[in-house]
Amino acid sequence: MARRRTNRTKDYQRSARLNELLREVIAEELEKIDDDELGMVSISAVQVDNELTKARIYLSTLAEEPDLVLSQMNRYKGKLRKAIGSQARIRRVPELVFSIDPAITTGGRIDEILSEIEAKKNRTTNDETQP
Repeated sequence: MARRRTNRTKDYQRSARLNELLREVIAEELEKIDDDELGMVSISAVQVDNELTKARIYLSTLAEEPDLVLSQMNRYKGKLRKAIGSQARIRRVPELVFSIDPAITTGGRIDEILSEIEAKKNRTTNDETQP
């Protein structure tokens, strides 16, 4: 029996293109939305699952209450799906799931740790140089 060949690189390229397309469409639509409660929000990444039924949209925001941003984004879910449907040539528009990008908070925490290490290093150096 012959083995069926699959072209994984082609699948990856297609999903990467779709992720980028959705990111661009959603970002353009967010620019058109005039909502003060939404604040400064940017789309850092989009990941569509293999079945193209669900798209996870990662948001980065400077808001102090990210849960409020998520609830506001969920209010615009229908409008964003409609824009995707009209601008992207895909058979089925995936369900949109919003979440805050963990890389932003992780990066902030790493900066804090590095600053603490630097401050501790400076204190140790100052203590050693004083007579």
